[in-house]
Amino acid sequence: MDYQIAVCDDRAADRDYMASLVRRWARERGRRAELGQFVSAESFLFQYEERRGWDILLLDIEMDGMDGVSLAKRLRRDNETLQIVFVTGYSDYISEGYEVSALHYLVKPVKEEKLFAVLDRAAERLRRAGRVLSLDLGGGMVRLPVDRIRYVDVRLNYVTIHAGEDYTVKMSLGRVAEALDERFFRVGRSAIVNLTCIARVTKTDITLQDGAVIPLPRGAYESVNRAIIAME
Repeated sequence: MDYQIAVCDDRAADRDYMASLVRRWARERGRRAELGQFVSAESFLFQYEERRGWDILLLDIEMDGMDGVSLAKRLRRDNETLQIVFVTGYSDYISEGYEVSALHYLVKPVKEEKLFAVLDRAAERLRRAGRVLSLDLGGGMVRLPVDRIRYVDVRLNYVTIHAGEDYTVKMSLGRVAEALDERFFRVGRSAIVNLTCIARVTKTDITLQDGAVIPLPRGAYESVNRAIIAME
């Protein structure tokens, strides 16, 4: 698996040191890592607005201008899959890391074995997270983990993706289906349902565990049940 890893630190020596360790980790693990180095939180955020595919962010906390915690809070508004690792010379910020679901804290000077262990954990989390659906919402891009999606329905040229929060975007149901995995079943022309979220199926509709009801097209009852059995 390939990873896009960013190092954000306003000290050139620390930045270069961390980057060298990341390259060594990738080489020893037999992985490919595309590495980006950023001199400030602002410089990372500027590129992030155009390119949101980063997997792991090694983030210094104490920087001039925007600090690392503030950047992490900004990123967490629309990105839950990015693995954020704080790098700091102090331990005073640990409580703030809970707010942004930081994977770990590394205290400078960072030791190779500790960084390697953290990167291994980040890679495992990314593997478990599986697919991500990228949604262009006009005001920005949202990377939505596929396993959070309960169902998708369509109206005219727009689909609404129900995943805790509802996201409505202009795209076809078929295009959404291509990004999903075997947990999802297309219900006729109007909906896609996460089979693991189904509570009950009747001849006329599907009821999800959260109470949502999805109309079932005529003749689709047997195929839905076969799909559920195949998942077990």
